[in-house]
Amino acid sequence: MTAAPGGLAGMHPAYFALVMATGIVSLACHIVGLGAVAKALFGLNLVFYPALWALAIARVVRHRDRVLADILDHGRSVGFFTAVAATCVLGSQCLLVGDATRAAFALWVVGIALWAVLTYAVFTILFVKLEKPALAHGVNGGWLIAVVAAQSVSVLGAQLATRLGDDAPPVLLFCLAMWLGGGMLYLWIIGLIFYRYAFFTMSPSELAPPYWINMGAAAISALDGATLVAAAPHSPVLGQLLPFLRGMTLLWWSTATWWIPMLVILGVWRHVYHRFPLRYDPLYWGAVFPLGMYTVCTARLSTAIDAPYLAEISGRFVYVALGAWLTTATGMAVHLVRSARRSVDRQTG
Repeated sequence: MTAAPGGLAGMHPAYFALVMATGIVSLACHIVGLGAVAKALFGLNLVFYPALWALAIARVVRHRDRVLADILDHGRSVGFFTAVAATCVLGSQCLLVGDATRAAFALWVVGIALWAVLTYAVFTILFVKLEKPALAHGVNGGWLIAVVAAQSVSVLGAQLATRLGDDAPPVLLFCLAMWLGGGMLYLWIIGLIFYRYAFFTMSPSELAPPYWINMGAAAISALDGATLVAAAPHSPVLGQLLPFLRGMTLLWWSTATWWIPMLVILGVWRHVYHRFPLRYDPLYWGAVFPLGMYTVCTARLSTAIDAPYLAEISGRFVYVALGAWLTTATGMAVHLVRSARRSVDRQTG
């Protein structure tokens, strides 16, 4: 499953995006009524998640120098945040698809711990290290995974809060703080990315799939806002802020919607105009996730702002997300088979 140059040593820290993408497409299918598909993807994630942790731990044990190099790298270090988002998305699957509240709560606690450790470890290292790349080479859409991680913790917490009785108000206040903090982090990072787009030359090779997180981070912020609106009856604080919550949720959804045509145009520029080859890369899971997230957040927004006609978008967009997942999964399967064959050939040759 490493699917990376150099095998386990070269495994990208962002490979947990596989679980993120599979989980959110599962939830999208669950929302629009494709229950069998949702459960099948949930089953796959119950395999993917522990398998990726086993590979990640083995990589730390056997290739500690490569892991350390990733942590110190401006481009790759943010990929570790996919572990946070994957944990919380799987938690949402357990809660909504599997009806396993205890498992969802346990994953939420793990997600909070991972978020705290990674947020302050990764950013502290990036802030204080002596050698840093130029802006044009150091920042990319993958940085917004840090936003997705924070918002995923908030989404799962808000979903769980409605089942926590008297503990709901403080949990929801925590989730509100995470939502607002994640939103501010988005504004800081997207400003740098937009500046990089507008004022530095960009080659087709640099327009990697993680730039779709530009949209995905805004979409999960919209989902988070809609989830907080739904949970407002369980929190006096949220009840007082309902107009603000609805307005900000619509703002995040509008931002995500604005990004979709722009990213499609840039994709055409990359693959059609410049004929950049389209081959499997584990980072493409970071492009599948935003498509599933947009489906889910639009469905939840339709309820949060009483606009049921928006649900029609989710009913159609889910097939885009599912098609992207199937295409990327096929690419991964083909890549793994070819990698296995090359490995056998080397051993027998």
